[in-house]
Parts: sequence; C-alpha cells; structure tokens
Amino acid sequence: MKVFIGSPGTVSGLMLRIYQCAFAAASIAVMVSASDFSSYTAFCYLIASMGLQLLWSFGLACLDVYALRRKRDLQNPVLVSLFVVGDWVTAMLSLAAACSSAGVIVLYARDLDFCRVQTRLPCNQFEISIILAFITWVLVAMSSHVMFWILASF
Repeated sequence: MKVFIGSPGTVSGLMLRIYQCAFAAASIAVMVSASDFSSYTAFCYLIASMGLQLLWSFGLACLDVYALRRKRDLQNPVLVSLFVVGDWVTAMLSLAAACSSAGVIVLYARDLDFCRVQTRLPCNQFEISIILAFITWVLVAMSSHVMFWILASF
C-alpha cells in the first residue's frame, strides 16, 4: 500500500495534526481574548467549531503518537473510513464557521465602517482569529484529502 504524506501513523501525519491543534487553539485564544465576541452568533459558532476541531485533531495526534511508538499500522479500511468521515465533517464545519465569521467582519469593517465608529470593538482581533481559522481549515482539508486518497487506494 502506498504511503502518502500526512498518512495516519506517520511523522508527517502527526505534524499535520499538531499544526491543526495549534492553529485551532490560537484561533480560539485570540477570539476569546477579544471583548464582546459573544454578542455575535457567527463568532460563537467559530469558537464551537474550532473547539471541535481541536478535540478531533488532538485525539488523532494521540493516536498517531501511539502508532509511532508501538510501530502499528493505522491504515485499515474501517479506521480510515472513520478518519475520512471525521475529517470531512470537521472540515465543513470549520469552513462554514470561518466563512460566516468573515462575512460578519467584512460587513462591519468594510461595508458599514462599524469598526471605525465603534473603537471599543476589537475588529483586528476578530480578523486574526478568522485568519487562523482559515489556516486551520486548509490544514484539515489537506488531511481529509489524504485520507480520501488512502481510502480510495484500498
């Protein structure tokens, strides 16, 4: 069976999951540190989505560490099918959350100039959190793409 970069149970797969965790945690941290984020539903959805992504990626990173230490192969059809479904679900949720949050911040910052008028609103922090969420989504999309190709190779 062909081993892809980012496959489960490999060092590259572990690094991909660690980066997913790190960017999701950073997105959450920046958003939570911004005042008044809980007034906007899209930002709360971003926090929930990134929290789910953080848990999923952390769990798979732990599984990768286990596989690397015990020299186990994680590429069986049932396990890879679970990874594919989980990665695709979390990828779609992450993309939806990042896009909805980006839509809110574009409306406030660019269209309505609400960020310029309301100086107490930390629009820059919102934007940084959304950028981190998009980076998280790109990393999840990479791993879900790899998982799909592994499943197709069975």
